[in-house]
Amino acid sequence: MVVFARSTALRSAVNHLRHISTGSTAAPVPSGLSLSSLSLRRAVFYVPCSDERKIAKSYTSAADCIMYDLEDGVSLNRKDQARSLVLQALSENPTNLLSNEGTGTHKKRTELGVRINSVGSGLEQRDLEVILESPYLDTIMVPKVERPEDLRGVSEMVQRSGRSVSIIAGIETALGLLNIREIAQASEHTDALLFAAEDYCADTGILRTPGRRELYYARSVVATTAHAFRLQAIDMVTMDFRSPQVLAEESREGAEMGFTGKQVIHPAQVDEVQRMFAPPVEAVRRAARIVEGYRVNYEAGRGAFDLDGKAIDMPVVKWAYRVLRQAELAGMTVE
Repeated sequence: MVVFARSTALRSAVNHLRHISTGSTAAPVPSGLSLSSLSLRRAVFYVPCSDERKIAKSYTSAADCIMYDLEDGVSLNRKDQARSLVLQALSENPTNLLSNEGTGTHKKRTELGVRINSVGSGLEQRDLEVILESPYLDTIMVPKVERPEDLRGVSEMVQRSGRSVSIIAGIETALGLLNIREIAQASEHTDALLFAAEDYCADTGILRTPGRRELYYARSVVATTAHAFRLQAIDMVTMDFRSPQVLAEESREGAEMGFTGKQVIHPAQVDEVQRMFAPPVEAVRRAARIVEGYRVNYEAGRGAFDLDGKAIDMPVVKWAYRVLRQAELAGMTVE
């Protein structure tokens, strides 16, 4: 829940946002804008499931999404051990559920997911059989997706399990990028596209540079396609995990490109990434004023209106709704 202190306009705008998103006949939400996301994935934090020490440390992580890894973070001779540990990690993670005392209900604080081995590796089937046994599994990350068929088999297993589990599709090769439109539509369980830079560079022979210009096209395609199909867009890992400056630069750049979150490989990266992928406080304040102005002017029969000497029309209103929804999901407190 977003708490807006000392601002009637901000409180009114967020109340209006909630009101119209539940079927009210008041000022309509701009078309093409999804308000259905129940959680953010600002930081997707990978935890190798062959390392019990790192699993234990993950229990205190504040990351929006903790992704237990059965793929690249686990050597081939430790896959069976990792599968047994992943069930333990999912069930023992204390951030999984927060009990609302006296109500008998629970509210999710952190999403728990598992990155399985890639389709066609010969390992993914057993991965899925194991993790779908867990009642605590929220999402499955499918790496190196190259064709829509790669997701359909996973989706069918999720469907048969009767579980409400989402799928994140990893775009990591040139072929995956070329087929991204079909991949995005391959499964109703898919709610995010993810870009993996290191695998993409290995597949294409691209040479990495500090400026990252060689990755702009691929990242833009992933972010744009995700938004076209109302999916979340997860940006690449910052491999230089000892450099706060590089992390801040890459996070700011990813947010500016339209990514909704970023992959994380070290606990020290989590807080900065989640801060960078939450909307700035000033943007939230302005968005709330825009939505409130939209409501007032709609009721008065006006379309475009003036705010601080700037014209506000429907594209700007749409942006404002998006910012408020992000702020609400991020649990922001705005003074």
